[in-house]
Amino acid sequence: MANKKAQPKKQAAAAKPAPAAVTKPAAEKAAPAAKKAEPAAEKTAPATKKAEPAAEKAAPAAKKAESAAEKAKPAAKKAEPAAEKAKPAAKKAKPAAKKAKPAAKKATPAPATEEPKPVVEEPKPVEQEPVQPKEEAPMEQPYTTPRRSIAFIGSECHPFVKTGGLGDVMYALPRELVKQNCDVRVILPRYACIPQKYQDQMVYRGEFYMDLGETGRSYYVGIMEYICDGVVYDFIDNQEFFSAGNPYISLVDDIPKYCYFSKAALAALNFMNWIPDIIHCHDWQAALVPVYLRTLFQDSPVGRAKTVLTIHNLRFQGIYNIPTLRYWTGLPEEVFSMGALKQGYEDANMLKGGLAYADRITTVSGTYAWEIQTPEYGEQLEDHLRYHSYKLRGIVNGIDYGMWNPATDPALAVNYDITNVLDHKWENKLALQQELGLVQDQGKFVIGLISRLTNQKGLDLVNAIVPELMDGNTQVIVLGTGDKQYEDTFRYYENAYRGMFSACIQYDESRAHRIYAGADALLVPSRFEPCGLTQLNAMHYGTLPIVRETGGLKDTVEPYNIFTGDGNGFTFDQYDAGLLLDAINRAKTEYFVNRYHWDEVVQRDMAKDVSWQNSASQYKDLYLELTPW
Repeated sequence: MANKKAQPKKQAAAAKPAPAAVTKPAAEKAAPAAKKAEPAAEKTAPATKKAEPAAEKAAPAAKKAESAAEKAKPAAKKAEPAAEKAKPAAKKAKPAAKKAKPAAKKATPAPATEEPKPVVEEPKPVEQEPVQPKEEAPMEQPYTTPRRSIAFIGSECHPFVKTGGLGDVMYALPRELVKQNCDVRVILPRYACIPQKYQDQMVYRGEFYMDLGETGRSYYVGIMEYICDGVVYDFIDNQEFFSAGNPYISLVDDIPKYCYFSKAALAALNFMNWIPDIIHCHDWQAALVPVYLRTLFQDSPVGRAKTVLTIHNLRFQGIYNIPTLRYWTGLPEEVFSMGALKQGYEDANMLKGGLAYADRITTVSGTYAWEIQTPEYGEQLEDHLRYHSYKLRGIVNGIDYGMWNPATDPALAVNYDITNVLDHKWENKLALQQELGLVQDQGKFVIGLISRLTNQKGLDLVNAIVPELMDGNTQVIVLGTGDKQYEDTFRYYENAYRGMFSACIQYDESRAHRIYAGADALLVPSRFEPCGLTQLNAMHYGTLPIVRETGGLKDTVEPYNIFTGDGNGFTFDQYDAGLLLDAINRAKTEYFVNRYHWDEVVQRDMAKDVSWQNSASQYKDLYLELTPW
């Protein structure tokens, strides 16, 4: 395929360790097998040592050697017990079998009644050990669906630049799709804020110039490439648009920037001669891609691709006046009609246009896909979404177990898993209390809140009930940045409830990991939540979620039933402070009064599969549906 030709030498260098990682366990398993053969006949030890390299080279050599071992049996009829001892070595490699003959002749005086018994019993595990990898190997490649190539186009991606859940999805979903027999490229702007360590590893792939809209100018488009975990990241380089310190500045600056980025991404695919089957766009920043594809790029090579547009948060749509969008895009007049980009009398909506021209629309949960077709959650696009509902799907996000795993997380004070969570989670609680200057007491009920500090996240409800939460047995930890009113409010509570309330007004990824591990419950009382990742992270770390029943929160958290013991968290439905307080009090009751039941739910949450594997499989099915060839 064309993408393989485009890969630089650097990818080959990154791929070199893989064979070593596979070969080493085989060599290690071969060594114990050789050691078991030594007590059977010490005189055959040299033959065994010579057989070891043959075992390291390849397991199939052992199968070829079995026939040689069978031929060796008649040569040792006069000394049958000793020949039996040499049999494991004969199975290892043909040369070893030949050298075992003289050893058998010398061993003739050996007693025939005592030694054969252990020799007959021991070859069984020797035969089984090499077979085990063959049984496990298919688990690594269980996907037999056809291969597809997908280009992801979006405005952010961990670890290069991230402001929210979009960055996590753009990182984790492509990596999982690669495992499911997909060829994936991720196309991103080359922001100046990308850490230098990644900038230094980027490889120059080429450059060209592109016209843009009605500006009458040609704009530089550079392509810098970075490869990691089988995913190719192509960065669109242009200092004029991407030299600011943050990905998002203001709508006045962002509209021209993402008009340029959407067109440059398609032009770059043509330039690299890498034509994907599917182009998967994300949010309003890449929403013009389907519009460009079906108009200006229709007759170009990339024009044959199908498009999927994912809504991560409908509130942000990229709305500006029509003359400005026409100037920066150069799109034909018909796309500015009411059924496409036009909104109201004089505005153009980039997301709305993308929804009209995309072949499929997805959101990040089934409930949110239904909610955005209602006036309460539709952000004035509910009618447009109902019209296009036939191509609308909801697929819940997952989390990356490589990043979020309490058993291996380097940020934690003590690592743990489902087998010892009850023994070690409290140690993380004490370490977190010490880190944040809270009263160190494992008996306290610790509530974590990790969020952007905005109205969407239900923080007005939290603000209303904090005084009632502070009962001497409850501690609250807030981590995040956002609206100044909430930042100041939580700082006030930290001063008012010293040792019981902590306000970390910052973005600190490693501290977030420690809060997930050290808290007993995580609060997500959102007004609306397309999917939500914090509740999934919390469950995987054995921290029970307390959430409002909306969007992805409703799809992933089943309310705990005190009568049957079912459920994996605590929920409330109406957007009301009193109901939030009631949900928290129900959680505290189980924690202090029915601790056995609480611990059962902790282990149930840790056992729940919230990885990307299932979600990626659903996306793969969607891609195959669009490309049935």
